[in-house]
Order: sequence, then C-alpha cells, then structure tokens
Amino acid sequence: MSLVHNTRRALHALSRWLARWDRKLQAEPPEPPRHREDEIKAFIRAYDYPDEGARRYTEIHLERLARSLSLVPPPGETSRVLELGAYMQMTPVLGCVLGYREVRGAYFGPLGRTDAKVMTSGGKEIFRCSVDLFDAEKDRFPYPDQHFDTVLACEIFEHFLHDPMHMLIECRRVLVDGGTLILTTPNVASYTAVARVLEMSGNPQLYSMYPDPRGEFAGSEVGHMREYTPAELEEALRSAGFDIEYLFTHIAPGYHSHLWAKHFLERNNATTILRGEQMFCRARKNPQANIRRYPSFLYEGM
Repeated sequence: MSLVHNTRRALHALSRWLARWDRKLQAEPPEPPRHREDEIKAFIRAYDYPDEGARRYTEIHLERLARSLSLVPPPGETSRVLELGAYMQMTPVLGCVLGYREVRGAYFGPLGRTDAKVMTSGGKEIFRCSVDLFDAEKDRFPYPDQHFDTVLACEIFEHFLHDPMHMLIECRRVLVDGGTLILTTPNVASYTAVARVLEMSGNPQLYSMYPDPRGEFAGSEVGHMREYTPAELEEALRSAGFDIEYLFTHIAPGYHSHLWAKHFLERNNATTILRGEQMFCRARKNPQANIRRYPSFLYEGM
C-alpha cells in the first residue's frame, strides 16, 4: 500500500480515537483570558541578559512564556509557587508581577544541593530565589506534602527518559488540595507533525535532535525523549489525579508553513482540533481521584 493510503488510515484511526474523548470536542476548546500578558512581556524584556544570544532566545519564546504565566492563578493559602526546570526567565515574574510570597525553583542535579539565583534589571537586583537540584523523574521532591499553591512544569515533560508519571505524582503530592499545575509541552499530533510525515521531510516530533556531545553541557542535557498528543497528555494528568481546567494549543512561531496540512486533514475527514505545535494545560489536584500510577498507554506491559 502507498504511503498516502497508510497515512490516511492512520489519520482516520486517530480521528476516531479523539472522537471518544469525554469532551467529544466539536470545536477548539476554550482558552482562559490573557491576564497581564503585556505587563509580563515588558518585565521579562527588562532583564539584564548575559549576551545577545540569550536575549534573542527569550524574544523568540516570549509569546509562549507570557501565555504560560498568564495561566498562573493568584496566590492562595500558602502563597508558595514552584517552577520545575527554572531557567530564570519566568521565575522572577512569579514573585515580582504575580505576587507569590515564596518562589522556589528546581533544576536537574544532585539531590540535596541548592543554588542561589539572582535577576537584575538596569544593573540592580530585582529578584532572588533558591533553586533546588534533584531528578524530577526519580527523586522524591524535597518539599513537604501540600506545600505549594501552584507548580509549573513548562517544557520539561518531553525530556523525561525513564518515568514521566513520577514527576506528575510528585507534583500532586506537594500541591495543596485543589492546587494548580501548569504544564506546557510540544504536540506530536500538530499540523507540523502531519506535514513532516506526509512529506517525509523530518521527524514528526517538533524537536528530535540529540545534545552535542562536544558541547559545554555534554552529559547533562537531555533532548526530547517523547512528545505527546493532546489525548495522551490528558490521560497522563487524569491518571495522576488531576482534573483538566484548560487544554489548548497554539501555532508556534516559525511553523506557519505547515498549515497546508489543515486542508489535507479536512479533506480526509480527520480532526483539525488541537493541532497547534504548542500545548498549554492548566489542571487542578483532585484529592478524591483514583491514581493510575502506570497508565497502559505509556508503560509497556501494564
């Protein structure tokens, strides 16, 4: 059978699977309001950057950073927030703009070590926090139960190599009942993924490169090990005891050339819902939820 015929069969199967979602989406799901995005962008642009490369990188990703931060709810009973994978781009906003009293960062490294991080603007310190080092898919997070109102896990879920559910389960543990998880990750069912498969022009993952073993961070950086579909992300979060408030996608900057795939999907009666390259999700901890520690779609032999 031809590549196109096989692809059409796969697309029809995916469409039927998506149609079985509890929400039975007929249109793009609603998005929450864009709270304070202009203020957030202006604040991030005012940082002192180490070089122009760092400034350009932030500018390229500024829409995603601001949209992610706009999903963060106001401080709650603890006024504490944790950012996993803290690169100090979003972290200062959590305290200086969004008003959290205690902001904690986390990054990959040896369990038990904590680094002090500072952000300056115009040569003056504007923010300081502690960044705890640990392995988010292996270690027990070094925080008590129900310690944070909000946890951010932005652009890290796709990097996990061994046990991604561990991170979600630990996020649930350290969140207060009803606490919020903000999670963003690439969408492997995007228009770009469909186009790359049909064109045989590249890997359907948005990013599939290995870190340069000759580079500065050789041995410490991990590429995208697995990207997820929207249905898979929802199932993973529900399995970990979260209720989905919002799950939506955006077309990522620089990827508009693949929008022809939208017309292909429409002509073949396949869904065009949730096809942006970037997934955004806000979920709430449900203390009464039943936990499925190893959902069968993600772990072999379960």
